Amino acid sequence: MKLFILENCPHCIRAMNWIKELYEEHPQYRDIPIELIDEAKDDELANSYDYYYVPCFFEGNIKLHEGVASKEIIKNIFDDYLRRNK
Repeated sequence: MKLFILENCPHCIRAMNWIKELYEEHPQYRDIPIELIDEAKDDELANSYDYYYVPCFFEGNIKLHEGVASKEIIKNIFDDYLRRNK
């Protein structure tokens, strides 16, 4: 899974904090591989994906969520990932 962010984006910071909380609450989520991509530092890769807002989650080339995320949205992304990749 890829997670596109911007380092100083408040929505990205909040999403990263929720991911940490979810890791503590649900240790099985730690097994989900997440490639963190700062679009300002890797703009070539970021430009090869179809999205506009960060944070943005992709699995392969499939966009899972784009823009402001809640803890519940991230949990659903993780649960769906684990169901698909048993």
